[in-house]
Amino acid sequence: MNIILLPEGIRKSRSINLTHRQLLVMTLAGGVFLPIFLGVLLFQIQGMVARYNGTADAALLTAQKQELLGLRGELAATRGHAETHLNALTQRLGRMQAQMLRLDALGGRLTRMAKLDPQEFDFSQAPAMGGPETDALAVDSADFLKTLKALEQLSEAMERKAERLTALESLLLDRQVTAAVTPSGWPAQGGWVSSLFGIRADPFSGRRAYHEGVDIAARLGSLVKAMGDGVISYSGVKLGYGLMVEVTHGQGYATRYAHTAETLVKVGDRVVKGEPIARIGSSGRSTGPHLHFEVRRDGRAVDPQQYLLWESRNTPPVVAKK
Repeated sequence: MNIILLPEGIRKSRSINLTHRQLLVMTLAGGVFLPIFLGVLLFQIQGMVARYNGTADAALLTAQKQELLGLRGELAATRGHAETHLNALTQRLGRMQAQMLRLDALGGRLTRMAKLDPQEFDFSQAPAMGGPETDALAVDSADFLKTLKALEQLSEAMERKAERLTALESLLLDRQVTAAVTPSGWPAQGGWVSSLFGIRADPFSGRRAYHEGVDIAARLGSLVKAMGDGVISYSGVKLGYGLMVEVTHGQGYATRYAHTAETLVKVGDRVVKGEPIARIGSSGRSTGPHLHFEVRRDGRAVDPQQYLLWESRNTPPVVAKK
């Protein structure tokens, strides 16, 4: 077999003579080694493609991992916010429960102090409520925040009401204390007013004299009762008064019970309104069994009639004329 080679630009040709054996070797080489070469080349190309794909998969995996970490962070933050809101809600509910207990206690005390019907104003029972059943509303985060805000406002309103109830309790307590220490009622067991407060004719001399109390004629030995809560500041004989008991009530009030036959208390004793402290007598400068009753305000004698309650006796007293 002859192969003629003609290089470009050269007119002179070159011929190569190939024998049948050489041609057979070349054919075998082309038929065997060429596929092997192409196979190796293809394998290398596939390896390069695989490595490229592996790099792309790794980048994608890394991106997915980063996205997952981000989602986990958001989830942790959301959970943290939820726990914070839940803790805040729990604390608020705890404070509200404590405030409700305080309001219930205040309400119960005010009910007793105001002498209201405890069955009508029972603060230990939840108020009655009702209504037809309706579909439940879906709750989202905005509703949750609104609920927290509403609870906060409700808590503040409860605190303001608790302060007002406390002030009302103090006012009622002051009124009760004032009512307890202010002389009122009827100091004798029965009896009637036989001599008034002010200018009168002295029962012994007949001359005009100033009477600093009222005289209540009553049965000898009948009880004399305290006109208010207080402390016994005097119990014994006093010039002109005979056997006398003095009760200091507070807020500038003091009462005197004179001409008694017997005292039932001693200095320093605490007494309550209506408690027996002496017995009707005629000791001292007296014409007969009666009680000389005085009311002193800031050390000055005032008319006792404004403190005497006729309705506290079984029968209305007969008031002697001046």
